[in-house]
Amino acid sequence: MHLNYLALAVPFFLTFIGLEYLVARKKGKTYFKFNDSITNISVGIAERLLDMFTVGAFYFVYDYLYRHFAIFDIKASVLLWVALLICTDFIWYWYHRLAHEVTVFWCAHVVHHQSEEFNYTVSARITVFQAFIRTGFWAILPVIGFPPAMITSMLLVHGLYPFFIHTRTIGKLGLLEYILVTPSHHRVHHASNPQYLDKNYGDVFIIWDKLFGTFVKEEEEPVYGLTKPLESNSFLWQHFHFILEMLYSARAANGWKNKLRIVFGRPDNVDPVARQILEEKFLLRNNSITETPKLYNYVVWQIATTLVLLFLFLLLEHYAPLFIQVCITLLILLTLINCGAIMEQKKWVFYLEYGRYLVLCLALYYCWPHPAFLCAAAMIMVMAFYFQSHLKEHYLRLVYGYTRS
Repeated sequence: MHLNYLALAVPFFLTFIGLEYLVARKKGKTYFKFNDSITNISVGIAERLLDMFTVGAFYFVYDYLYRHFAIFDIKASVLLWVALLICTDFIWYWYHRLAHEVTVFWCAHVVHHQSEEFNYTVSARITVFQAFIRTGFWAILPVIGFPPAMITSMLLVHGLYPFFIHTRTIGKLGLLEYILVTPSHHRVHHASNPQYLDKNYGDVFIIWDKLFGTFVKEEEEPVYGLTKPLESNSFLWQHFHFILEMLYSARAANGWKNKLRIVFGRPDNVDPVARQILEEKFLLRNNSITETPKLYNYVVWQIATTLVLLFLFLLLEHYAPLFIQVCITLLILLTLINCGAIMEQKKWVFYLEYGRYLVLCLALYYCWPHPAFLCAAAMIMVMAFYFQSHLKEHYLRLVYGYTRS
């Protein structure tokens, strides 16, 4: 069988998340919060899912640049693998630093810093937008002459290390603190304490921060998250809020010079009142949220099912037709939006179920194109519309434990 063994990353990471949770509980520490962990994992699911469609495109870019613009003809050897690791990490430092210092890049990277906790689930908060930007930076590697196969192999290894530095269960690591990016160093990077802002950008080696003056040692207990907390579990809002803030500020600015300064200058140039205005227009925050065991159970059940589906989908991707791949992708994304909306207790969450039902029916009809199935699916939909008020009442009672008006 032609299996995609990279799918094993899903149970691998989940295992370490579970171990960290058990260690934290044994120490009596509350390093995990339900809403925070669920939103972290949701972002990670989306990124891993969409990577399936983008990784091939990234490899094509590396291959094209290597074949047409490579300066040197580099062949794999131990020393050149070490050189590639150093080059990759050096480029990462500057990508990461500019992701904090340039507004349009921060739009993609801000999602990674929204969590107000710090544990292994935070490492999952990577968006596909970041993947595109990073590819633009790493495109220099094939131009230097590193073969695409070497680059993609190194990026897999280089991308694995940061997972293990997103934790509070590991203290300082002695001599390693002078060479590698450790959990202590990365806790500083995720902190919103004034003295920690925009520090410790390194991914594997801390030497770049020390060399370019962005290193700070962890001393005071970090406070995690954005300087202005997002206070929203919405899957969509987490991804797009800063893009909207940037566009709002650029539109309100006078003259092209000021507009470009907002987009390509520091994120501080974005109007600080933009978020409040946009939240009132788009977020429709619910101030009477009452979290219940039923809500927790329903969300956990959906995320667990989605993780199993994601694992099987990635493992068997070579056997799924393109139409089925698109349907599964839409189904998973709708589920992630659904989970965020449920935790926000949105009034419209019930109607997302129609979208999920439609996508599921399209996938099943593709596999079994029989008129009887089409008639049955249509009848169920008609009955759902006819009894919609009763279904909505039962649905909201199931999810929230009470009926919302």
